[in-house]
Amino acid sequence: MPLDKILHVEDDESIRVIVEMALVDISGLTLVSCEGGHEAISQLAHFTPDLILLDAMMPGMDGLQTLHEIRKNAHCVNIPVVFMTARIQHTEKQEYLDAGAVDVIEKPFDAMSLGDSLERIYQAHLASAKINHPE
Repeated sequence: MPLDKILHVEDDESIRVIVEMALVDISGLTLVSCEGGHEAISQLAHFTPDLILLDAMMPGMDGLQTLHEIRKNAHCVNIPVVFMTARIQHTEKQEYLDAGAVDVIEKPFDAMSLGDSLERIYQAHLASAKINHPE
């Protein structure tokens, strides 16, 4: 099953624009962009993405708090989350993975390959889910 729908949560408008170009214009994906955690949670009431791309450092509700709130929604428990952040030291990356993220993408990122990177992460997640929970 190919990656199709992404929820992107990012407070920096310029990064949201670049991600939209990378994922919609270049990769042909469906994208809903949010500028913060509260908006993302309200979007999830009527948009179920295949993957959530989540900024780590945001005012108000940071990425880890947003992930925690997202996981409270029963229909969002198994949606893979990928953090996108400039804070990529090993301990920070491990904190995101321990919180339930499936991967971490470092900022600055390559816009031309972002869609392919997310597709690879998504397919690896699906394969892992099948191995860990065979039907």
